[in-house]
Amino acid sequence: MTNVTITLSSINDVKNFVNIVNRYSFDVELICGKYVVDAKSIMGIFSLDLSQKLLLQAECGKEDPFWEDIKPFLA
Repeated sequence: MTNVTITLSSINDVKNFVNIVNRYSFDVELICGKYVVDAKSIMGIFSLDLSQKLLLQAECGKEDPFWEDIKPFLA
């Protein structure tokens, strides 16, 4: 499992992020305070406080191409 911090500052950011994450079969979660949601769920993401940085946990290694795809969202 790998953890990074991301920001999603607009509706388009959320839509683009969910489209990217859904291309991968492994689990990805977003954590904001005590709340944990599936990063593949647009409704789940909109339940979070998007004005704060979010902790992303992905079930993949640092060498996975996933990290290059989400680079625009890294905080």
